[in-house]
Amino acid sequence: MKNTVFSIWRFYVDGFRSMTLGRTLWFIILVKLFIMFAILRVFFFPNFLSSVATDGDKEGYVSNELIERAVGDPPPSISD
Repeated sequence: MKNTVFSIWRFYVDGFRSMTLGRTLWFIILVKLFIMFAILRVFFFPNFLSSVATDGDKEGYVSNELIERAVGDPPPSISD
């Protein structure tokens, strides 16, 4: 088992050492992932739940919202 894991590790290390174009592509992929998860998250996905549920009862707020939306009035039909 240990020998198999070591041989797999050595295979990947040797593969990354011999890459020329691949290093640039991996760098581009990592930069894009950083932009998506670190920068865009801050601007486009604010922490709405913490601002609404101020008393720390996030579970209660979510359950009440789900129940109210499920029980609420149906949307008006096109003929109305």
